Amino acid sequence: MIKTAADVARLGTILGIWAHPDDEAYLSGGLMAMARGNGSRVVCVTATRGELGTPNPAAWPPHRLAAARTGELARCLEILGVTEHHWLGHRDGTCAAARTPDAVAQLCAIIDQVRPDTVLTFGPDGITGHPDHQAVSAWTTTAFDHAAPPGARLLYATFAKRRAPRWNTLNESLGIFPPGHPVTTPAHRLAVDLVLDAATAARKVRALAAQETQTAELIAGMGVDRYTAWVGDESFTERTRHPAATGPLPATLMTG
Repeated sequence: MIKTAADVARLGTILGIWAHPDDEAYLSGGLMAMARGNGSRVVCVTATRGELGTPNPAAWPPHRLAAARTGELARCLEILGVTEHHWLGHRDGTCAAARTPDAVAQLCAIIDQVRPDTVLTFGPDGITGHPDHQAVSAWTTTAFDHAAPPGARLLYATFAKRRAPRWNTLNESLGIFPPGHPVTTPAHRLAVDLVLDAATAARKVRALAAQETQTAELIAGMGVDRYTAWVGDESFTERTRHPAATGPLPATLMTG
């Protein structure tokens, strides 16, 4: 199991594939910072610019929020030491309706370019159940099976079950997670279970704070110390590659 910064080095080149700006930092900010500290290559992919991610669309119409979140993500990744990033170009909230063959082919091309040792993404539950998250998980899984190098690992973000007693009440009060979410995973099923050291946790919080349209109110309401503890764990399960699906992308996916 990956539990320390030294262990993270074993993940090699990392490719994270996410739906919206801030997904990458919430679910893997500490891991990315540790990997970059070890000298590993880290590449981040974001499907949308998160232009609908506001409770106040009058103040933040989609074009304005998209521009703001684009800059915020750049600052976030700079803090984490990540210098390689790709946008997929989907509109926020539309991933589930997008043409799957096109989305998978696009990710296959990125995987072929990066040649990752480890791919990070959402599990099928999408962490929050968001349809964009679930669609990105499905695209990534299919692309991984067809394009990832031999021996590569696919890791799904999850919440360690041990976190539930401490954070269930808070999670329910925030209204972020629908009933049944977040799905928790017992320790014996985790492939990565990081409890971030103080310096890495603080760096992760700085990266998240850079995405202020999404985090400023939450950090102010919770307080920095509690927020830091809340985001201070990162866990992943490993999804076994399906041997029958390996090899070139089927013509049906390439042509739609």
